[in-house]
Amino acid sequence: MIAASLLFAAALAAIAGDRVDRTKVALLGAVLVLLTQTIEQDEAIDAIDFNTLGLLVGMMIVVRVTEPTGVYTWLAIRAGQLSRGRPFAVVLSLAVTTAVISAFLDNLTTMLLMVPITFLLADALDIDPIPLVIIEVIVSNIGGTATLIGDPPNILIAGHTGLGFLDFLANLAPIATLAFAAVVALLYRLYRPRLQIDPEARERVLGLDAGRSIEDAAELGRTVPILVATVLLFFVHQSVHLEPATVALTGAAAMLLSTTQKVEDILGGIEWPTLFFFVGLFVMVGALEETGAIDEVAQAIGDVTAGNRTAELLGIAWVSAVGSGVIDNIPFTAAMIPVVEQLGGHEDAAYWWALSLGACFGGNATLIAAAANVAAAGMADRAGRPIGFVEFLKAGLPATLVSMLLVTLYIAVRYL
Repeated sequence: MIAASLLFAAALAAIAGDRVDRTKVALLGAVLVLLTQTIEQDEAIDAIDFNTLGLLVGMMIVVRVTEPTGVYTWLAIRAGQLSRGRPFAVVLSLAVTTAVISAFLDNLTTMLLMVPITFLLADALDIDPIPLVIIEVIVSNIGGTATLIGDPPNILIAGHTGLGFLDFLANLAPIATLAFAAVVALLYRLYRPRLQIDPEARERVLGLDAGRSIEDAAELGRTVPILVATVLLFFVHQSVHLEPATVALTGAAAMLLSTTQKVEDILGGIEWPTLFFFVGLFVMVGALEETGAIDEVAQAIGDVTAGNRTAELLGIAWVSAVGSGVIDNIPFTAAMIPVVEQLGGHEDAAYWWALSLGACFGGNATLIAAAANVAAAGMADRAGRPIGFVEFLKAGLPATLVSMLLVTLYIAVRYL
């Protein structure tokens, strides 16, 4: 137990420090728990959640095939043009676009698609792009909270519990919508002085030709209907007795059959580091479970809350928000899943919604709290406009606090 706990704590510290690639850290941690015989190889394999990995692989292929068509670029440009160059409308259109795409794809992919377009629009409007990027990062985490496939913590929870797409949508979309409205209003007020747009700049953005962003109309016609069908199938997957991974992999297979792109190029574009990060993470968490460390944590939280359901639900939400703000919310969620299971998640789904809300919203607190944050910061840095840790904190921390206050009220009203 001590070896598993120390190795996991060291891995989390290394991930939070952001000096070593998190995939390297996770795989090294997995190797060490095997070499020290903290967990047996058969137990390590059993600890890997292949349903989660299948869902990730399937959606990565779907997004990778549709990306070259230019459909995502078209959506972002049209959002900017529909705003007519008005500051609040620009913020709202980009925020809504980001949140919606994040809900039905995933927030990491959304940021990879949105950040370059945001820089283009900001340049055309002659305004600072960083406020827009920070707002997009934060609303991508909020939008991703609303669905099973939008944010990695939800994918982890779904893979463990079997909760369906509609379960997530019905329980998390309402609070995600409220949090979105409150946070966008807060951040616009914060950044308003940096988002003043000259009339000439408005004309420039209106002059952009969104249609030119469609790079392959034939490919668009072949693949986007499959994307739409895949998303729609997520809504009914429980009624047709299909796992989320099966839906995603079915969409991916259909994409591969319909596209003219080379399979090698498509598979080369998959985020393999993310997948191997999950593999290493599952093995380390499996070691915590097998050695009884998770049981000890669950018992400690149970002792503090004295079995009080209200204290447990709110405690899970706030502890998850704080933990995810300090540490990447993916490994934190993976570690918390067995704890929540012990506390009451095996019979009460409200415990899982508390974990999801805390982990997803907590991912907005700092620059290292979620994969989407780190990706956006890296792209901004490459564009010559780096986002500082403190600069992000000034927006992320208030947004997280506002979101979590709303979560507290939501849990109290709906689940207590």
